[in-house]
Amino acid sequence: YGGADDSFPLQKKRHSLEFLRTIAHLRPRTNSIGAVTRVRSVLAQGVHAFFAAKGFQYVHTPIITASDCEGAGEAFFVTTGGEGEKGKDGEKKKEFFGKTAFLTVSGQLSAEAYATALSDVYTFGPTFRAENSNTTRHLAEFWMIEPEMAFADLKAVIDNAEEFVAFCINEVLEKCAEDIAFFDQFVEKGLQAKLESCRAGGFARVTYTDAVDILRSTTKKFEFPVAWGDDLATEHERYLAESHFKKPVFVTHYPAAIKAFYMRRDDTDPAHPDRETVAATDLLVPGIGELIGGSQREERLETLRERMREAGLSEETYWWYLDLRRYGTVPHGGYGLGFERLVQFVTGMENIRDVIPFPRYPGHAEF
Repeated sequence: YGGADDSFPLQKKRHSLEFLRTIAHLRPRTNSIGAVTRVRSVLAQGVHAFFAAKGFQYVHTPIITASDCEGAGEAFFVTTGGEGEKGKDGEKKKEFFGKTAFLTVSGQLSAEAYATALSDVYTFGPTFRAENSNTTRHLAEFWMIEPEMAFADLKAVIDNAEEFVAFCINEVLEKCAEDIAFFDQFVEKGLQAKLESCRAGGFARVTYTDAVDILRSTTKKFEFPVAWGDDLATEHERYLAESHFKKPVFVTHYPAAIKAFYMRRDDTDPAHPDRETVAATDLLVPGIGELIGGSQREERLETLRERMREAGLSEETYWWYLDLRRYGTVPHGGYGLGFERLVQFVTGMENIRDVIPFPRYPGHAEF
């Protein structure tokens, strides 16, 4: 139904992925982006199938929020413009919502409210980070899968996360066999074997302290030094997953100082009374680094308030989150999985901008 003249940018030759990003409205017509889209669709449907089978309730958490879940200050402000300026009536224009509002960086805090009522819930939706990053792993707009589970400790969080990732890999291997064969041939040699080795789970588990010891004892030279108390750089994460364990690995019990305020504080280790850690975990996978970040949540009211003070957060802003502890609570935990990174992992695509239909990143909001 209609032809295309010589100006059609997709000629019968192999185009670079960088070029295809400049014509994102036409790139779905290529083999690579078409295959990515089919895999992404199967993964998205698999998310709902996995959690539905386990009795989780699907909760739609707000995109506009007044709280920064991560407390990192990397949120987009929501405004109609001109707040504080005088209008035609001489009155100063007020904030639309009556307070400063942001695009959400996570649905976790809202999901916790429902988990403490309905037991197991999850949210799957868009999130936003105003982080001026141009790496192959970061976007300004991306999708997050965030389950929250009542009566769950850190082990339960890790067990669920491992089972979930393995389930997603199985879904793709069974329903996208031709596309995975395509990626194995043209994108990442050995992709099929990598996914087959992960489909049964069996991921490694190591504490942050032991991971630091592993990194410090290797002969490999890193760009960034390794020291207890510092966050792991991508090169450290990939070394652990790709070279040491040679499979996905959960790193647990990170220093409290480098993790979010809501993560449950661990009991003090008598051997290292100066090392304060939290019941947190990151899942590191080959080729990507961090895929999942999760924790057991701090259910103790006074301990949570202390952590908030340490982080410089206002109790007035998070009053409702504190209420979840003040008016009856249970041990609970959860995690967040960046959906685009999962698509990267199962397709072998190197740049995250090629696994979402219309990528948003610093300096770019086309289409």
